[in-house]
Amino acid sequence: MRLGYAILILLNVCLLVGGQTLWKYGLQHRDLNSLRSVIVAMFSPWVIAGIVLYVIATVIWIFLLNKLSLSLLYPLQSLAYVLAILVSIFVFHEHVPWIRWAGVLVILAGVALVAV
Repeated sequence: MRLGYAILILLNVCLLVGGQTLWKYGLQHRDLNSLRSVIVAMFSPWVIAGIVLYVIATVIWIFLLNKLSLSLLYPLQSLAYVLAILVSIFVFHEHVPWIRWAGVLVILAGVALVAV
């Protein structure tokens, strides 16, 4: 795999996690108990920014799908789970139990096998 594709895959992963992070941040102190409250939350600047990141990630993904096999790309995209765990710790100060860390190690092992 060429370095440029690897960089685009990592950028795609970062944009996906960035979008999820913005959504989580924008929804932290909202009580979503009705359809109206969900619709109002959708227009939060944080949620909109997250959607923009997802759109950019989707454009990159479409380009990558045209150049590389899905059987390579999709497993590599699982790095988003690993990055999201780190974001949950450092941005949202969440506790991550050891069993999730074991899962992260399994994901990283899988990514290493797929990337070879």
